[in-house]
Amino acid sequence: MTNYDYIILGAGASGLMLAYRMALDPFFGDKSILIIDKEKQKGNDRTWCFWENGKGEWDHILTKTWSKIYFGSDNFKEDIDILPYQYKMIRSEDFYTTLLQSIEKKSNITFLNDEVVNFTELKDFVQIITKNGSYVASKLFNSIHNPELYQTQKKHPVLQQHFVGWFIKTKEAVFDDSTATFMDFTVPQNGNTRFMYVLPIDKHTALFEYTLFSKELLQLKEYEEAIIHYLNERGINDFEIKEKEKGAIPMTAFKFSQLNSKHILNIGTAGGWTKASTGYTFRNTAKKTKALVSFLKTENDLNKYHKKSKFWFYDLIFLDVLTNHNDEGAALFASMFKKADVKTIFKFLDEESTWLEDLKIILSVPPKRFIQAFYKRLI
Repeated sequence: MTNYDYIILGAGASGLMLAYRMALDPFFGDKSILIIDKEKQKGNDRTWCFWENGKGEWDHILTKTWSKIYFGSDNFKEDIDILPYQYKMIRSEDFYTTLLQSIEKKSNITFLNDEVVNFTELKDFVQIITKNGSYVASKLFNSIHNPELYQTQKKHPVLQQHFVGWFIKTKEAVFDDSTATFMDFTVPQNGNTRFMYVLPIDKHTALFEYTLFSKELLQLKEYEEAIIHYLNERGINDFEIKEKEKGAIPMTAFKFSQLNSKHILNIGTAGGWTKASTGYTFRNTAKKTKALVSFLKTENDLNKYHKKSKFWFYDLIFLDVLTNHNDEGAALFASMFKKADVKTIFKFLDEESTWLEDLKIILSVPPKRFIQAFYKRLI
């Protein structure tokens, strides 16, 4: 049995980002750190996007940026200038490669290709069992999430942001690569909240992603037929599919912090770092891993890391509405983008808004459903 100061389970965005920050900080230079994952080279298995005001720490690995976004619905359509914000895109292979290069330079950080079986917290440490060995850590950071923990409970609503995306390439220059389609709700809703998300990388290449906020997933052919229909409506018939991606991201206000303990902290999706009302994770993970590294220099009890926030309650009410009235999602988002300034929306979704800015967002959406949801939560 091998002992470590810190063990990180999972080498996705949150696990690697935490290890990367530790690698760059001299405080952790004499700490033994182990990363455990079944795979080290994951390739382009993810596409992460986020908005950011000005320059950021990940600009050197960006695939593309946009200073304009398009929002579309039956009753509101607009190209929106988001400056000084930019909408930024990172392909996961660039992210993994860059961070691993820094991590691998540190002799105190070890990467183990193995599959985790379970882990158990004892009095002063955590024991991790893998298929091929046993390890002990003073502190464990777990990014391997278990959906059963929140899918089986009834107290908090659970939706999925699920999608299938195609990277396509055309012979003709058909894309306006200056504008990203943020949400296009003009696709048939079929009783759900459905939209097309389009990221034009250049005039010949774009990612088309058919996305739903709903409880149940679709059959693969339903997503792909929706993409084909969307392309055909726009006269895009001659194209080559370069890559495909799919995913399902939990949207829930389940209190993931209750799973933490003195020696175990759940991170990433497993820790509730996904923004419950939107499914966005990357920027939140960047902020939380930075805060976590600072926390570890002064605190020993991982239970103290989580802080209560007004935004948790906002997400809870929004998900209550979206769960009980899933067919009204397009109208809710359209009202928000029509009435509120996009910069205020971004600050609100980044959980950086003031009370006055919160009020502007609250007043931008139809009040009836939210009052009903708020009242039900009170009683």
